[in-house]
Amino acid sequence: MKIALLGNPNTGKSSVFNLLTGLRQQVGNFPGVTVDKRSGFISVDEQQHELIDFPGTYSIYPRSKDESVVFDVLSNPTHSQHPDQIVFVADASNLQRNLLFFSQVYDLGIPCVLVLNMWDLAQRKGFDISMEALSNVFPGVPIVQSNARIGLGKDRILSALSGLSTAREEKDAFLVGHTLCETSDVQAQKSEAELRLKKIKEALKHVVQMKAPSGESTSRKIDRVLVHPIWGYVIFAFVLLTIFQFIFSFANAPMNWIDELFAQCSNWSSHAIQPGLLNDLVSQGIIPGIGGVVVFVPQIAMLFFFISILEESGYLSRVVFIMDRLMRPFGLNGKSVVPLMSSVACAIPGIMATRTISNWKERLITILVAPFMSCSARIPVYTLLISLVIPKTYLFGIFNLQGLVLFGLYSLGIIFALIVSFLLKLFIQQKEKGFLLLELPDYKNPRWGNVLINVLEKVKLFVLDAGKIILAISIILWFLASFGPNLDEAAKKLSKTTVYKEMSVEQRTQAMDACKLSNSYIGIIGRGMEPVIAPLGYDWKIGISLITSFAAREVFVGSLATIYAVQDDGENQHLLIDRMRTELKPDGTPVFTLASGVSLMVFYVFAMQCMATLAVVKRETNSWKWPMVQLVFMGVLAYLTAWISFILLS
Repeated sequence: MKIALLGNPNTGKSSVFNLLTGLRQQVGNFPGVTVDKRSGFISVDEQQHELIDFPGTYSIYPRSKDESVVFDVLSNPTHSQHPDQIVFVADASNLQRNLLFFSQVYDLGIPCVLVLNMWDLAQRKGFDISMEALSNVFPGVPIVQSNARIGLGKDRILSALSGLSTAREEKDAFLVGHTLCETSDVQAQKSEAELRLKKIKEALKHVVQMKAPSGESTSRKIDRVLVHPIWGYVIFAFVLLTIFQFIFSFANAPMNWIDELFAQCSNWSSHAIQPGLLNDLVSQGIIPGIGGVVVFVPQIAMLFFFISILEESGYLSRVVFIMDRLMRPFGLNGKSVVPLMSSVACAIPGIMATRTISNWKERLITILVAPFMSCSARIPVYTLLISLVIPKTYLFGIFNLQGLVLFGLYSLGIIFALIVSFLLKLFIQQKEKGFLLLELPDYKNPRWGNVLINVLEKVKLFVLDAGKIILAISIILWFLASFGPNLDEAAKKLSKTTVYKEMSVEQRTQAMDACKLSNSYIGIIGRGMEPVIAPLGYDWKIGISLITSFAAREVFVGSLATIYAVQDDGENQHLLIDRMRTELKPDGTPVFTLASGVSLMVFYVFAMQCMATLAVVKRETNSWKWPMVQLVFMGVLAYLTAWISFILLS
């Protein structure tokens, strides 16, 4: 059977799903739409059934793409995802709001179990709920209590499903004489909702009693500080600073370890496999390609670990609330803040984090502008070029000029992210009106099982889905860099030169690698594109590095090191800078000047030089249209701004 898990947002639905399915979960998209479909398997009466977690919604009538999935599936019995049974999760401490959606589901006639979750919270708030009276309101529906966050209620839910038939005995509908309204008939939906709420409010007089008057909750007292119009922003900035300091401090070690591990694997395979094409493909294409995927896992895991904690605790809802007013004029949403800030570490987890934005237009704009935030992969490029062309001087004896330039590059990305967001807001048309419907849940301790499952889910999504595309492009880049029409002839010609014969073994290897790269297909492309990039102050060697850095922005440094036959390690990094400083054009002028260096930095601020990001954008939009639009737009913007920078500083 297909069993649907439904409910309002913030009712602990995800906790119930994790409680019932454990790690037996898989994530995909609902057919034809880019909406998360979480499904898992549960055992009822020794039979396996699929449990599908649907997006949380307050009503069966949709106001967003996520909610449209719920309406489309439930209203169409022939839909491939139409459920045989329903588990409806309701917040026991807020029944009036939750029962509006449940009453609509009840009237569809699909057999369902009503789970009153957060039972402990209802008790603490002084609610006395009569299960018998509630059963009389909804005849034929098993009602069970649960507190999924601490693992209570699993057996009750499975037992209720065990006794549930696939065809509910027909009783009077909750709202007699009403069927589903047309999605476009907003007035009819409003009238129906008012009738349902009136009847629910009347029925709950006999269901819920207050044991004692309730005062102001602890959560509301905390909110006086956390959503304060001044202190709220200060605290959020401090939380973000702490998270990113932690990620920058602790993600580097495992990322370096993974990098070294795959380098060793590549080195081992190059010696273990007989020399030839297969050896090169495995050691230079496949293994580095897989490494290029796995190396991002520490950042992704750490980022979503913290995001999950903020979400589980209830604080993330407050962040969205206070930031919405600042973001909305730019066509963004309060929920856009976390993805954009995440993109400072890496655009990949940042783009994946946009799934919390229900409005498609606002989510799409966030995805498209996230790469403008300068990620950690740009740092090697920035630091190399700043050291090369920016003098190490101090303004007013205090401000380091090189540090100010780095700050300016980050600021430039943020400013353009907001400008482009505003323009996209005008150009992207959508009938669906953007709004923020938000509930501030009570604060609670994170459930570590939920945090772990969420982290594993996000890592698995990236490695299996985006990883396939990254690996494919890595192999293509390897092919282009390893083959060329005259590559062998150029290598033989180099080996016969007097300069080559006088080199050490290590120098010969470096010189031969540089020769092969310059005569490979990528080298030919680099020379072919030189007339195009010459107006920016670049030569063909920089052109090759621009192409290879499409695998990852930081590859730019390694490519230049290879081309200049300089070993790229910590001890000899200054040799690369010295070599770049002495690099001359055919006319005898330096290649790297203040104008060309700044032009190159500005180019990397705006260019979409990251295939991993493109792969994730493709996955999140379920189309190649938007990543291609993003690639072309950011490429043109990068070229124009780099050209203007070069002209102004020449």
